[in-house]
Amino acid sequence: MRELALLVVAIMALVGAAFMPGGAIDSATDGAETLAAGTTAMRPTPPDMRAGRDDRYSAWVAGATELVRAPNGHFYADAAVDGASLEFLVDTGASVVALTGTDARTAGLVWSAADVRPVARGASGPVHGVEVSLDRVTLGGHEARNVRAVIVPEGLPVSLLGQSFLTTIQPVRIAGDRMVLGE
Repeated sequence: MRELALLVVAIMALVGAAFMPGGAIDSATDGAETLAAGTTAMRPTPPDMRAGRDDRYSAWVAGATELVRAPNGHFYADAAVDGASLEFLVDTGASVVALTGTDARTAGLVWSAADVRPVARGASGPVHGVEVSLDRVTLGGHEARNVRAVIVPEGLPVSLLGQSFLTTIQPVRIAGDRMVLGE
């Protein structure tokens, strides 16, 4: 009798594991759908289905944003800062988002000359600007809140999309002449 009870428990555990979301049945049908579509790429499993509890979930939902390399070798992206559309050079070597004075004004940011101070060190010496936090930065389906940034009122020819935003998107990879942000 005890063996029968253990067998029933084992069968229930196996059936439960097979039919639970993300279990063996879902995995098998995902693979069949992928093969039927004629592709070998598997759809990623969401890291955490509780939206708001894990930033990786937001990145998974957003999907991938693909950027094409410009003739000058750089990648550029149109992103929104607090609702204002701006053009950025994607700079994986920049620690934070850096806005030109013009772009910062377009995004509704205000500062005074008294706020400007050394905020970073560049190849040609200290970089003067104003440290700020951007409420919202959006690129494609990716959105980040409270993004560290600096406003560089003079001397920066184009705004830079740096690591304070890029680290909210995983992965960031370059394949040939394309930069892919997210999955």
